[in-house]
Amino acid sequence: MRVLAGLLLLLGAWFSQSEGNTGPSPETRAIAYLAHEVSLWSRENHCFSCHNNGDGARALYTAQRLSYAVPEQSLTETTRWLAQPLEWDDNQGEPGFSDKRLARIQFAASLVEAFEAGLIDNWEILVQAAESLLPHQREDGSWQVDVEAVVGSPVTYGTPLATYMARKTLEKADTFRFATAIARADDWFLETPVKNTLDAAAVLMALEDRSHQKVEAKVRECLELILGGQASDGGWGPYRHSPSEPFDTAVVLLALLSVRDRPQIEKLIEQGRTYLLQTQLPVGGWPETTRPPGAQSYAQHISTSSWATLALLLSGENLER
Repeated sequence: MRVLAGLLLLLGAWFSQSEGNTGPSPETRAIAYLAHEVSLWSRENHCFSCHNNGDGARALYTAQRLSYAVPEQSLTETTRWLAQPLEWDDNQGEPGFSDKRLARIQFAASLVEAFEAGLIDNWEILVQAAESLLPHQREDGSWQVDVEAVVGSPVTYGTPLATYMARKTLEKADTFRFATAIARADDWFLETPVKNTLDAAAVLMALEDRSHQKVEAKVRECLELILGGQASDGGWGPYRHSPSEPFDTAVVLLALLSVRDRPQIEKLIEQGRTYLLQTQLPVGGWPETTRPPGAQSYAQHISTSSWATLALLLSGENLER
């Protein structure tokens, strides 16, 4: 993993005028790290990465929406790129490395957050991005991005998480215009087997504001798997009894926020946050979650750090900063 001297300089400059000696918060350190990496990628590689400019930028847009300080220059080029969804497939990336279906889902999700943060105000751009997802929806209502993986990862998502993210873009763009595709995805979420922690979290998020008897049964199924899968350190791995991973824990935390008013859930959120705080690297990111575990991957590191940052930001939204 890269630990760049420039990032350390950025951190030092950013917080040199901070009051007191307590140092920056974990959220602020994470934002500083991603701000550096997101802006650096396009400058150095002359293309846009679904990990940096998709997942990473999405976390930064969320931070800005929540009134955290985000350097303006860190998102300038990404925002310009996201505002041209018809050109996303022409991105000069690494042939054979990036799944264009998943990349489009990631860029669209980042665009949604840019729109929510007020950095893009043209609604038609959001509609264009949503329409570009429709050809990739399968007959069963899902968006399948990795047929070989048993469980999703930060760079493959897995079908439930990819479907949730795609459907979220359609909903943000126009629930009436995309009603049929949204309904097909809803039906898929109710019928798909929940086989691991990540799938359970994605389905739980997808059913957040749906309410009828069949939905409640599926929510209970997901919660049972999540509750039974928490490790003693407060985090979650891909399966029950698996060692905790930052990516799985982050996605579970985001899912639990949708049901945080239920008994015992707030305690689980606090424990999951504690795990993420304890595993955050000094530079501000997190160790990459890989399948199988223990590998090294810059792409997975950035996406893992982005999801962990999102989880800290949103789970701590009501905490004093």
